[in-house]
Amino acid sequence: MSSPNEAPGPNTSPRDGDFELVTLRNGSRAVRHLGHGEVMHPSVGPWQEALRLYVEQPRLAERLRQPGPPLVILDVGLGAATNAVAALSCARELGAERRRPLELVSLEVDLAPLRLALADPAGFPFLQPFRLAAEALMRDGLWEAEGIRWRLLLGNAIPHLEQALPPAELVYFDPFSPASNPEMWTEGVLSRVRAHCRQDGEGALLMTYSAATPTRVTLLLAGFYVGAGVSTGTKGETTVAATRLEALEAPLGARWLERWRRSSSRAPHGAQLTPEVEARLLEHPQWRSR
Repeated sequence: MSSPNEAPGPNTSPRDGDFELVTLRNGSRAVRHLGHGEVMHPSVGPWQEALRLYVEQPRLAERLRQPGPPLVILDVGLGAATNAVAALSCARELGAERRRPLELVSLEVDLAPLRLALADPAGFPFLQPFRLAAEALMRDGLWEAEGIRWRLLLGNAIPHLEQALPPAELVYFDPFSPASNPEMWTEGVLSRVRAHCRQDGEGALLMTYSAATPTRVTLLLAGFYVGAGVSTGTKGETTVAATRLEALEAPLGARWLERWRRSSSRAPHGAQLTPEVEARLLEHPQWRSR
């Protein structure tokens, strides 16, 4: 999800609970929250953003072609299931080339966006190959096919993140923005996400649409290494975090740190910039390793 930097068009129906479908200026259909007005994937449309940020950027197909244990994706913010279905589509399209099982663990508090998207097959055609899977997920909390397992943890994400989960190789971090959903962007929550990341091998990557300075500060304090992610739509950058510095293609360095020193938004999400917090950031091993 992202902030609505492209205004929706005049079509603002149907509705389900706190959500409605909208048509973006580029013709894509998307889901908008009626309360705070944020639109999921607002600029280039949901499918293109999902493919670019969450499939192409982490080279998901390449990872699935390599033999190994199940590739676990922690999908924080299922929404209309666009990111999850992008991953499932990648796995299905590989066919016999896929050498690893795929396990998706999706966290979501409200299934209304998915219900709306499934009810609009013309607006969300990419969901249709997985319609039965999504319906089973909503009904049973689980859908399985050969070499693929998709699990739903419904309700507030924070208690779920305090429980045991399979170690994630990829994290799709896609809740509503810090302004609209502040409790999901704190150091405490991101530290819990970090604890669920894979520690062996190449570690884990976390992708998110937010490139805001407080987001990157919070990820650093939560124990991640942090770098610039690919652009999407009107966003010049997104953010990629990793458990290993060498996994980042464009890690933040001295230039970012200097900009942070001059920034008016130096604090992490949900906290003050105390001397202790500032010292922790400046002592992060990301700067010592470069």
